[in-house]
Order: sequence, then structure tokens, then C-alpha cells
Amino acid sequence: MDRTLTLAGLQASFGADLAANLALVTEMIRKAAAAGAQLILPPELFQGPYFCVSQDERWFAGAHPWREHPCVLALAPLAQELGVVLPISIFEREGPHYFNSLVMIDADGAPLGVYRKSHIPDGPGYQEKYYFRPGDTGFRVWETRHGRIGVGICWDQWYPEAARAMVLMGAEVLLYPTAIGSEPHDPSLDTAAPWRRAMQGHAVSNIIPVAGINRTGFEPWPGYPGGGQTFYGSSFIADHRGELISSLGRDETGIVCATLDLDFLATHRAAWGFFRDRRPDLYGPLTSPRPA
Repeated sequence: MDRTLTLAGLQASFGADLAANLALVTEMIRKAAAAGAQLILPPELFQGPYFCVSQDERWFAGAHPWREHPCVLALAPLAQELGVVLPISIFEREGPHYFNSLVMIDADGAPLGVYRKSHIPDGPGYQEKYYFRPGDTGFRVWETRHGRIGVGICWDQWYPEAARAMVLMGAEVLLYPTAIGSEPHDPSLDTAAPWRRAMQGHAVSNIIPVAGINRTGFEPWPGYPGGGQTFYGSSFIADHRGELISSLGRDETGIVCATLDLDFLATHRAAWGFFRDRRPDLYGPLTSPRPA
């Protein structure tokens, strides 16, 4: 009998009230689990608004050690109750260091460890370098009850090296919790389509399903009347050919869901030969900061 995995992703808007955000995510997780989902992914930093739009020291108070984070403490018992795997995006504090992190909670409620976002953006509306150190965990692939899961966080999703590394490490599905939307420096710039296409390319090049799960809605900027960020949703699951098999629009609150045949995918990956025909001896420029 083939191994299957039913994957779901949650698209929603989030405000300043942590308890309300957790209640919303809990309700959506229960709905996804009732529909058969075994792996359920909320968006990036759903604990509150996406605060990296500016540099404001008050947001550091919302970071916690990963084992003690309110989102981890609230959702680990839910994972155990429902028998689902929950990758939980958090603002992490470790001593004097701060990270944009993800805690993988297995279907028995046990936290399997932490991944810290490797690529940290710094631009108008996405000033993450003020808040987060570059991750020091390396890429992670989690052996969960329902499959081997590779997870990058938002800006990681633009890097084909990250996707390839996780598949080489044994990932059977790639997940990218995200917070992305309007570009304050250029209101005419809309990245929703290339955002999807970049990850669809990872799916094709690695013969692996990929999920990109974004928040949606308008979030005002405190202290900037009329200013704010509009997140463009567009969450999706792509199959191993890059085809969208479940997707949402820009403004919807909802759940994407798909059932994946992991054994078929493993055979198909081998048959294409992408990993057989790799030439690591030629890839030196990829590991050099400034190749000639």
C-alpha cells in the first residue's frame, strides 16, 4: 500500500491580539484535521502583525525561547489531540540573540527541534535584519510520523540552493510559511506571480510537492497614518510537476489541501535522474562568496 500524506495550509489575516490569533489558527487546524489533513502549516509569524515593516524596539518583547513560546505551548497539545504535524513559525529569543524560527511539532505533540531562517531580507517594508540574526541551524529535514518534511521560511523560498539541499537531505515535501505583499517603495510592483513561479520551479527541479502559505489582508503601520502593508495571499500547493493542485485567491481566508502519494513521488524522482546526474565537482562557484 502506498504511503500518502494529506497536507493543508492556512491562509488568514492576523492582528495584534496573540490570543485571538491563536484561537483563529486553532479553529482552522481543527477544520483541516476534520477534513483529513495530517500536516497543517500556518503562515509566517502568525502570532501577530508582520512587524518588520519598520525598526521599532518594542517588538523584541514578543520573542521567547522556542520551547517556551506561547504558540508552541498552545499548539503542541492540539497536535497530540488531533494526531497532526504542526510546523509553527515564531519570533525566537536565545539569550541575547533573536531569530525568525520554526518549531516542528510531531503528531504526538513532541517538539522535534527548531529551524532558524537562513536568508534574512532587508528592504522597504521587510526590514528583518534589524530583528533577526541569520539562522545558525543549517537547513533541516524533519522525520515526522507522517513523512520527511523540509521547511524554509519566506525569503528562503527564493533560493533554489535551499530547496535542493533539503531534498538531498531526504525531504518528501517542501513547505514555506510566508508573509509577503505590497512593496512600499513601488506601489506598482506586484510579486505574487513570480513568488508562486519560483516555488513551482523548485517543485519541478526536485520532483517534489511544494506549499507556499501566505497571510492576507491589510495591516496598518502604527504611527504612519494611511500607511500599511497589503498581503496578497495566493497560498498554494504545487505537485511534483509544478502544477497548482490547491490554491486560494488574494483576499480569501481559507485552507488549501491536497493528498500526496509519497511512494509514487520517490519512484518518479529516481526515474527522472536529476539526482543521479548531479555534478557536485562542478558546483564550486555555488559555495564561493565571490566566484571568479
